[in-house]
Amino acid sequence: MKIEYRNLRVALLGGGNVGAQVARLLLEQGPELANRVGATLELVGIAVRDVNAERTVDLPRDLFTTNAEELILGADIVIELMGGIEPARSHILLAINSGADVVTANKALLAQAGPELFAAADQVGAQINYEAAVAGAIPIVRPLRESLAGDQVKRILGIVNGTTNFILDRMDTDGSSLKDALAEATALGYAEADPTADIGGYDAAQKAAILASLAFHTTVPLASVYREGIESVTPAQIESARKAGYVVKLLAICERVTDENGVDGVSARVYPAMVPRSHPLAAVHGANNAVFVEAESAGSLMFYGAGAGGVETASAVLGDVVSIARRHVAGGPGVAASTYAELPIFDIGRVTTRYAVTLEVTDEPGVLATIASVFGQRKVSLALVEQSMTPAVMATKSRAARSATATLVIGTHDATEAALAATVQDLATNSVVTEVASVLRVEGV
Repeated sequence: MKIEYRNLRVALLGGGNVGAQVARLLLEQGPELANRVGATLELVGIAVRDVNAERTVDLPRDLFTTNAEELILGADIVIELMGGIEPARSHILLAINSGADVVTANKALLAQAGPELFAAADQVGAQINYEAAVAGAIPIVRPLRESLAGDQVKRILGIVNGTTNFILDRMDTDGSSLKDALAEATALGYAEADPTADIGGYDAAQKAAILASLAFHTTVPLASVYREGIESVTPAQIESARKAGYVVKLLAICERVTDENGVDGVSARVYPAMVPRSHPLAAVHGANNAVFVEAESAGSLMFYGAGAGGVETASAVLGDVVSIARRHVAGGPGVAASTYAELPIFDIGRVTTRYAVTLEVTDEPGVLATIASVFGQRKVSLALVEQSMTPAVMATKSRAARSATATLVIGTHDATEAALAATVQDLATNSVVTEVASVLRVEGV
């Protein structure tokens, strides 16, 4: 007996790599998706800039249009895969106000205009799903929003940019320079022609803003996310970290923090950090992504997989489409964004971390005592002090410099970022320090 399903009209905005794969899956898996949803998902059109452009997938030509507005107004579900801020923002608002639900993978738009879009959806009972906006195929948005809704997330450590992870992994495993590793990433298609968004940490910061807002029920503006990229990471730092049992990763860190005065707040930050090789994130190689969640009751959870790729990201998009379509069948309003907590956003100076500092110092009696006193004045406790002469460091020094200076590697205990940063400034102007050669934070310990 053939089951007759109701029909849901799906409009797709964007026919690029991900969009083409979403369209293919909707067309090829239509009957299977209908059985899962309880309704037919009809792809009614694909809005693009140029209907004659070459596509990565062979799709029916009559699906393509340049009239996005007309397509949106006739849809029950709108999938936005255009990227950028405008016209994507206006198209999503039009979809919401016309009664459609929205699926998007647009991290830049959500990080910048998320509160506006979620407020518009809440006003009319619409739904915005965005699983593919954070870590490609990895399911992390829905677990945070639904599976862990009864728990309290304490901390998120995320490798959420495949390009930078590929580069740092090559520097660690092959001894490549950042320049050579970036060139390889570009050749393999992991890096854009202009890699600034990736290596500068901007992409990861957008994802950190989304994750922090979701995990801590607090609106976290992109401007509040502290950001450092990997541009200054050197082979010498990578080697020094490896020797000490660490690997360098670009981390997006979202954390619920209680400061010295007992005030609860939220921190969202992105920077390269040393991670112990025993930590699960240290084993994330190549262009893969991973998100490590620490929750009050559930404990430590790891989400790992492909952070990009057309068909991989399309999987996350289709998961959101099925979820929304099921709501249409069941009825009821969409799930609103949860921002009830509205905790204060702490700047980087109020968070607690550890530093690994490499110093070039004069090779004379009393230097260690002087260095220790600098840390002591800022109430920063030392966990490790060792003299190091790695081949990479030695190769940069003349014979005279090698005899006149020594290299100290110093690890700290936990301290506030403000105290640690001030200590480094003090060291840079101290008479026994000839150079602050390297500063990296230590996370995951």
